[in-house]
Amino acid sequence: MSNNIPEAKIFTCTQSKDLAEKIAAAYGVELGKVITSTYSDGEFQPSYEESIRGKRIFIIGSTHPEPRNLMEMLLMIDAAKRASARHITAVMPYFGWARQDRKDKPRVPIAAKLIAKMLEAAGATRIITMDLHADQIQGFFEKPVDHLFASTIFLPYLKSLNLDNLTIASPDMGGSKRAYAYSKALGSDVVICYKQRAKANVISHMELIGDVTGKNVVLVDDMVDTAGTLTKAADLMIERGAKSVRAICTHPILSGSAYKRLEKSKLEELIVTNSIPLKQKSEKLRVLSCAELFAEVMHNVHHNQSISNKFVM
Repeated sequence: MSNNIPEAKIFTCTQSKDLAEKIAAAYGVELGKVITSTYSDGEFQPSYEESIRGKRIFIIGSTHPEPRNLMEMLLMIDAAKRASARHITAVMPYFGWARQDRKDKPRVPIAAKLIAKMLEAAGATRIITMDLHADQIQGFFEKPVDHLFASTIFLPYLKSLNLDNLTIASPDMGGSKRAYAYSKALGSDVVICYKQRAKANVISHMELIGDVTGKNVVLVDDMVDTAGTLTKAADLMIERGAKSVRAICTHPILSGSAYKRLEKSKLEELIVTNSIPLKQKSEKLRVLSCAELFAEVMHNVHHNQSISNKFVM
């Protein structure tokens, strides 16, 4: 640490406290003190209980729905701005509402763009996030965005499995770029699932592009919500002769019947990060921590050091 750079302060939103404690420990500082007061009608008010004047502060908070999580991040940023913090970095391991990154039909919002503007209006001077649902969301911001890849966490684990006849799979056409990046790093083949949706979270038809006979398949995706696509793809691949199927998904939203689907599926395991706290446990879930990744990037950002190696698949 440079002697002429005061150490940064790290604070957390309620929903990401467990992860924030791990990040702070890996960074080598204690979490800053914040008290959140709640009114009887549900309105809440965060309060910094220590001086942050002229400091660089990091506010850790994933913004998965419910909406309170986003609102708490906005209030924490606004409070920091009004307390004269010099740099306010929103550390959002999971950037919520990112599936609404474009108008895919008439009269719908572009929520990801709206949230980018809200974060900037609140006072955020930098954003650090991981595996955005769509890369172009970075362009919605006028402030710097550090978009980290969880591949730096997943690839060492996949290599440690020593799987023969490894094949990387994308559960949909949109994830093909991510799948090809993993396959290049692992020197493996690629297959792609083609799906048609009846409506959000409901698949009407799925087909497989490529051969998985006798292969150990790893499905790659940025998030798993209801697990419908993932489990359907896994079952389809086993039917087509795959030796085993496992999946890596950065953000474990796991809503609705996701846990039941996971338990009943042909997946060997679902490997995720702790960007979002799990709602319950499952023997098929393996959680890899992203705390060290964020701590290292936050340290380098604060000390004006390069973080480009964290952007490489």
